[in-house]
Amino acid sequence: MKISFYKIAMVFTIAITIISCKETQKKGAENMAENVPMDSTDLALLELDLPEGFKIEVYARGIDGARSMALGDNGTLFVGTRTENTVYAIQDTDGDFKADNVIVLDTMEVPNGIAMRNGDLYVAQVGSLWKYPNIENQVGKTLNKELIYDDYPTEFHHGWKYIAFGPDDKLYIPVGAPCNICNRTNEDERFSTITRMDPDGSNREIYAKGVRNSVGFTWHPDTKEMWFTDNGRDMLGDDIPPCELNHVTEIGQHFGYPFCHGGIVKDPEFGEEHPCSDFVSPALQLGAHVAPLAIKFYTAEMFPPNYQGKAFIAEHGSWNRSKKVGYRIMMADIKDGEVIDYEPFIDGWLNESTQEASGRPVDILWMKDGSMLISDDYGDAIYRVSYNGTALSSN
Repeated sequence: MKISFYKIAMVFTIAITIISCKETQKKGAENMAENVPMDSTDLALLELDLPEGFKIEVYARGIDGARSMALGDNGTLFVGTRTENTVYAIQDTDGDFKADNVIVLDTMEVPNGIAMRNGDLYVAQVGSLWKYPNIENQVGKTLNKELIYDDYPTEFHHGWKYIAFGPDDKLYIPVGAPCNICNRTNEDERFSTITRMDPDGSNREIYAKGVRNSVGFTWHPDTKEMWFTDNGRDMLGDDIPPCELNHVTEIGQHFGYPFCHGGIVKDPEFGEEHPCSDFVSPALQLGAHVAPLAIKFYTAEMFPPNYQGKAFIAEHGSWNRSKKVGYRIMMADIKDGEVIDYEPFIDGWLNESTQEASGRPVDILWMKDGSMLISDDYGDAIYRVSYNGTALSSN
């Protein structure tokens, strides 16, 4: 079969264009950390309030829409995004707690959720899950990835994922409500739940029900029970319903959505179908519209002893309240399954007088030295919080 010179030329031109685009993307990623200054002046970090002895610094800049984080055994930080369709690999090669390399690892739709297990990186899109085996050995090379599943609901509304492996070695994956307020579990029982499965995608089951939109969960270091945040519904005014911090004590518990919010507010549309007493009440009612995301317990050694076991929660901040709230890192003191105190750890990303925000915290992660990393999808940055009363380690 003859192939015309015109077709050959077209194929050659397309190939050169693709290579050129890839090289351009690679060059941009390599230079990203160098071209964006690492100082904190434009991020207003000096305006933040932290407890005495703590400091916050820029760990990485130019991470557009930085969301979920996962840390590799060799120190590579992986960061997912929601609307930027990018997964980043960030490296601190000289151990000075400043990123040297900011690399675009992969591009895909809505790669918000990421998790590490035995050196493998898992990335969740809205309806699918991918595994990158031995990921730190793949950075900067041709990627090898495996599809775990592609049959989860594809609705974008609350469809972005936060994923994490539990102490049972199961992968936990939420499926948010595909709306502000609705009941669509008759269409797919996975809506408004947190599911779990084996690392290969088998043995799937619904773990918690009545969950509107959880974008953060973790497990208590002693009891191994799940604690998760949930974002309350909108359009009921500035002050109701409360967002939630929830505590799972057994599989299959129902946390109220869409019938009851915050354990106390009957939904105007669905509230007559079930009383609030039918459901598990929140462990703590958070502020309305504060948009709680990440929750992590502190079990490292850098922070003072009184921070041991405290739960840190990222309040991403309101988007439709007449006076903004949230935009801070909170700290919960939990004893015997009860929240006995809830107070700010870092605030100041919101200027109360001007109502201007300089950052919106999303995820929290502990480094090997015990310091805290915070992702900010508004400032496009990763911050590191350390305590100066403890000798730092680069291990």
